[in-house]
Amino acid sequence: MSKPAKSQWDFGELFSPAETRHVLSVGELTVKVRALLEKSVGSVWVSGEITNLRAQSSGHCYFTLKDAAAQLSCVLFSREKVSQRELLADGQKVLLQGDVTVYEARGQYQLIVRAVELQGVGALQIQFEKLKQKLAAEGLFAAERKRPLPRYPQRIGLVTSPTGAAIRDVLHVIQRRNPSLEIILAPCRVQGEGAAREIAEAIRTLNAFNLQPSTLT
Repeated sequence: MSKPAKSQWDFGELFSPAETRHVLSVGELTVKVRALLEKSVGSVWVSGEITNLRAQSSGHCYFTLKDAAAQLSCVLFSREKVSQRELLADGQKVLLQGDVTVYEARGQYQLIVRAVELQGVGALQIQFEKLKQKLAAEGLFAAERKRPLPRYPQRIGLVTSPTGAAIRDVLHVIQRRNPSLEIILAPCRVQGEGAAREIAEAIRTLNAFNLQPSTLT
């Protein structure tokens, strides 16, 4: 069988398939990398130490999270309702929850922060620390408000629930260390609705005993 005749313009394959290239622009490549990161990594928790914190007038916070091996660019936007935003500080060790993405203008991967916790501290501890900071700001822990305690008290007042574990622990220690100590119990609820009012009232009741002499002889 004879081969088909070639025309004078038939030059065959100028380039082999191996030499054919699919060229991406920088922007196209970055979009692909961003899509892969957001799909394969997505939302994560990550721990590290904050450095280079920059709080903008817009309310956005930019900082770096680092450990001994690497560092990660992070951003907390002002629109995010993060209650622990005040925990952000240089040198602070934190747990961050957020979405991994790429800031395309710089070709830099980063974490968009959604939640902040102190490293090794749970949500309840965070709430406690926030309350302590609030009370300290009100001056309730100021040294001038504190009263000196007697070296050898003759009686003490307890503000607690009469059926809770706390009173049993206190009575056990007193019985072991100073069984002659006089105890005045001001019973109240220590949790739930109305507990704060009952605790305050119990403290006022005990303060009424302040000027009364001890019943001990």
